Amino acid sequence: MKTSFSRTRKIMYPMLFLFMGLAQCSFAAGITKVGTSAATFLRIPVSARAVGMGNAFVSMTDDPSGLFWNPSVISAIKDKALMFDHSPWLPGIDFDYLGIVLPFESIGTIGISTTFLHTQEMLVTTYENQMGSNETFTASSMALGITYSRALTDRFAIGGTIKYIRESIYNSASSGLSFDIGTIFVTPFAGIRLGASISNFGTKMKMDGEDLNVRVDIAPDQEGNNQSIVGRIITDEFDQPLIMRIGISGEIIQTDMVRLTFSVDGVNPNDNAQSVNLGCELGLLNELLLLRVGYRDMFLAENEFGTSAGIGLHGVKLTNTISISLDYGYQPYKHLGSSNRFTFCIRF
Repeated sequence: MKTSFSRTRKIMYPMLFLFMGLAQCSFAAGITKVGTSAATFLRIPVSARAVGMGNAFVSMTDDPSGLFWNPSVISAIKDKALMFDHSPWLPGIDFDYLGIVLPFESIGTIGISTTFLHTQEMLVTTYENQMGSNETFTASSMALGITYSRALTDRFAIGGTIKYIRESIYNSASSGLSFDIGTIFVTPFAGIRLGASISNFGTKMKMDGEDLNVRVDIAPDQEGNNQSIVGRIITDEFDQPLIMRIGISGEIIQTDMVRLTFSVDGVNPNDNAQSVNLGCELGLLNELLLLRVGYRDMFLAENEFGTSAGIGLHGVKLTNTISISLDYGYQPYKHLGSSNRFTFCIRF
């Protein structure tokens, strides 16, 4: 045990220094850069459980939603797990997430995930038809990720994800690649967990497509020239929504019938100011019934979110080897109503 803990410290300390250094650089900059990133759907939280806990989830283990929050935590999952997450996110927009975790004793844990955000059909509006023409269009965003995680010691794990990202609207689209990396450390102090992750570190994204073609009269003051030359609107490149999360979680109460878990995350995005997320989860009836409450984006000057809440049924056995979990999360907004999140997970 002494050797294992010593090895963990040697691995953990450089990682902590790396995350702390990045945080200090970002805090020193003092620039929020609100609204300056592409593919912002990558910031939408995954799982009703996480939403109910105010997105304080980077150090929570044993959950397939770790494919989104912290790829290292899936190393704690011992059974195959499939999770589907759905939310009628905002009016006219649906959010879906599918993730599968496959543990292999010899090589580590592998995960596959897909995120899909899409709108309903909308009427095409033009200068001539400002109330809509007979044409319709949709907009969508998609991310496909492959994750690998491995426990390096009995207390420390590391994981990473590579993602392909694509956004489209009508006949134009943008695509790119990004990477996530995360670590989780279970301390010897009452099982308190320390988690850290960096998400969406990748290529810049730029919109391109047929919709950017326009007819141009290169000499409007002259007569007799070609007035139907096709030009192209040039769009700017934007960074992906890079997010660094550092969090701590642990059990305040832990008995056979009752468990109370707290969780705190510090969040540092590249397109907004720093904030803190808080969450609690109460497990009752030997983990069958779960109640949650949380608050996200504390200390953010223009916080759009209210107190979130959630409820879940965990580990309902269908057979000796198959169990399911059902979760619901509620997130109120100050100006946009509220969103409901539904998550289904099966372990086999």
